[in-house]
Amino acid sequence: MAITAALVKELRERTGAGMMECKKALVETNGDIEAAADLMRKTGLAKADKKAGRIAAEGLVAIATDGNRGVIAEVNCETDFVSKGDDFKAFVQGVADTALAARPADLDALLAADLTGTSIEDTRKNLIAKIGENMSVRRFAEVTADTALGVYLHGTRIGVVVALSGGNEDLARDVAMHVAASNPMCIDESGIPAESLAKEREIVTAQAAESGKPENIVEKMVEGRMKKYVGEVTLIGQPFIKDPDTTVGKLLAAAKATVTSFVRYEVGEGIEKKQEDFAAEVMAQVKGS
Repeated sequence: MAITAALVKELRERTGAGMMECKKALVETNGDIEAAADLMRKTGLAKADKKAGRIAAEGLVAIATDGNRGVIAEVNCETDFVSKGDDFKAFVQGVADTALAARPADLDALLAADLTGTSIEDTRKNLIAKIGENMSVRRFAEVTADTALGVYLHGTRIGVVVALSGGNEDLARDVAMHVAASNPMCIDESGIPAESLAKEREIVTAQAAESGKPENIVEKMVEGRMKKYVGEVTLIGQPFIKDPDTTVGKLLAAAKATVTSFVRYEVGEGIEKKQEDFAAEVMAQVKGS
C-alpha cells in the first residue's frame, strides 16, 4: 500500500511523533494506521522507560476544588521549557481533577485512575514519548474544610490549600497566601517534631552557655530563644504577611477561626537537581558522532 502524505499527517496528529518515525511505522505495518499507532505506542513506551532514570525536578503544581474539598498535585518534568507547554499543563490539571473526582487511596491508585479513556500512567508514558522528556506524577493530597477552603497558587510553582473551621473564604485565602510566602513547618507547637525541638534546644543552650552569664540567666535565655524559634516555624506564631504587627494566630482568633490543616507544595523541593555542564555535553556528543 502506498504511504501517502495524508496518511503520515494523520498518524502524526494522533501520536505527536516525528514525520520520519510515522512514515517508518506505516511502512512496517503496510499502511495500516491502527497497527502503526499501536506500534508507535509500544516503541514510545520503550522510550519512556529509557528516560525514567533522568532527573525531573521542574514541573507544575495544580489545584482542583469542589466546595470545601480540594486536591493539590505536583507533576515533574526535566525542563522549565516543557512545563510551559500546553500538553504538559493540561496533563497536570487532569491529574489534579482526576484525584479530586476519583479520591484515590494512594499514588499507585491515582496512576491507575482513568484520564479521558486512558490511565494516568499510560497517559504519562505517551506524553514522554511525544515530548521526549522524563515526567513523574510525584505527589498529591486532599484537604477537606469544616467551614472554608482557601487555595492559592503563586505562579505555577507553589501551591497551598488551607482548611478552616470558622472564618470565611477570604480569610482562608489570606492564610493560604501567607503559607505560600512564609512556609511554616506546621500549624502550632504540637506539630513540631520532637527531634527538631531537641536539636534546636541543644543549639541555643550551647550558644547561651557561651555568654558566661549565671545559670539562671542562661535558662531564661534558652527559653526565650526557644519561644522565638516556635514563633518562626509555626503558622500561628508567624507575623501575618499583610499586617506584620499581628500574628496569624491573633488574626484567626479575632475571626473565631482555626486552621485544621494545610498543604504547601513547591515544585522540585527535596529533589536533588543534576548540575549540567553544557559545554562538556556538546563535546561528548561531538566525540560520540
